[in-house]
Amino acid sequence: MNRRFVLASIATLSAGQAFAQKLSPAAEAPSAVTDARQKHIKETMAYGSLSLLLSRMAKPKVTHPLLKQFVDFEIAEQETVADALKAIQTNAKPSGSIPSPSDAELMQNLDDAGKASVEKLRALKAGSEFDRDYLRYEVEGHRKLLDIQEVYLKSPDNLDETNVAKLARGMIKEHLALLADIDKAA
Repeated sequence: MNRRFVLASIATLSAGQAFAQKLSPAAEAPSAVTDARQKHIKETMAYGSLSLLLSRMAKPKVTHPLLKQFVDFEIAEQETVADALKAIQTNAKPSGSIPSPSDAELMQNLDDAGKASVEKLRALKAGSEFDRDYLRYEVEGHRKLLDIQEVYLKSPDNLDETNVAKLARGMIKEHLALLADIDKAA
């Protein structure tokens, strides 16, 4: 009789554990970075890094008051988007702070054309020519960033990255409208 009781207890324990495992949610594994996601992050980081570098460079040099305001908006936007994408890419723990990447880190994200744009703008002195070239670079870069977000959003495959792309798309459209207004006022 005791042997039956022991066997029944073991069977009940095993079945109970199996049932509990089915009921408890499994720990969610980090989602794999697909080619589409990797391309979206890489391209957004490249054009965002260029915009951030140019805006940092422009901060002491721009002369138009609205363009000065834009520089501050752009720096904040690009640092935030870069931090969010880096966190998604590395599966980082949530943080309320936004670290500011160094210029050297940003330069690593640029292709040769981006590096040439940085050097060209760096060589210009403050004044209307600098303002005009910075404005042109920002419009071109924002158009490219908008295209990158829209391409990814046609077939999104990750909730966090999709939300970043949606928010970035909205900010990019606002910045393009602001840049157009600045261009008209200049």
